[in-house]
Amino acid sequence: TPKNLTLPFRMVRSERRALALLKELRPDLVFSKGGYASLPYLRAANKLHIPALTHESDLSPGLATRLAAGHCKLVLTSFAETARRFANGRCVGSPMRKELFAGSPARARTKYGFTRGKPVLLVLGGGNGSRILNEAVQTHLPALLETFQIVHLRGNDGGNPAPDAPHGYKAIAYEPDMASAYAAADLVLSRAGSNTVFEALALKKPALFVPLERASRGDQLENACHFEALGLCRVLREGDLSALPEALSALLRDETLAARLKEAPIKNGTPAVIEAIRETVGPL
Repeated sequence: TPKNLTLPFRMVRSERRALALLKELRPDLVFSKGGYASLPYLRAANKLHIPALTHESDLSPGLATRLAAGHCKLVLTSFAETARRFANGRCVGSPMRKELFAGSPARARTKYGFTRGKPVLLVLGGGNGSRILNEAVQTHLPALLETFQIVHLRGNDGGNPAPDAPHGYKAIAYEPDMASAYAAADLVLSRAGSNTVFEALALKKPALFVPLERASRGDQLENACHFEALGLCRVLREGDLSALPEALSALLRDETLAARLKEAPIKNGTPAVIEAIRETVGPL
């Protein structure tokens, strides 16, 4: 758009503000999780000789990460393949909250009012929810409830769609206790943002990913297809959501995938990120 012609001028202004703030704060390190908002700070840190790190979550690095790489000591990545694209790349995995690994399946099922008689399906659409996933679950809800009990995190799309939600279906707008949501789940149905993909795989949850394809550079599809090729998840395209119940039933029966998932060496990347920070900063 014509507004993009002002980008160089806005970048210069943002970098001046970043320089002023970093001079005031005098940090030992600048850590970036990517995104255009981080670029002025990484450039300013470079000018002030403050070490900087960035972390790229997706298999294919975004433009902001590619521009930032030269201003950083290390480009940390979730995927080993991504790290090899940078001279200063290092694969550390995806950082996760350790609380996610502390959930109790028995307590989680009690929390959501579920029995042990049916498997539990956890539906995730990201922080803002996914309208297309919400609508697909709602459309196929009677068929899905024949096989599953469902925890449905609907995001901003709202909580229970009706006050008389059927037995075995728990819809929540936002769940701060994700440890319980994951602990209760036998299967996960989700978009394919990198953080969610790595969480599901690290927690050994068989997952059906429906990547965001419109309004996206294709990173979610790449993330999901990478792990599908390794036999660690299944992928359902947005245009095929009419087959959602069948796809989930097939995943539930896929013992080979479940066995591969248990053996997969995917784990919490937070300790490796912390080690890279300590290594970069050095003794204080």
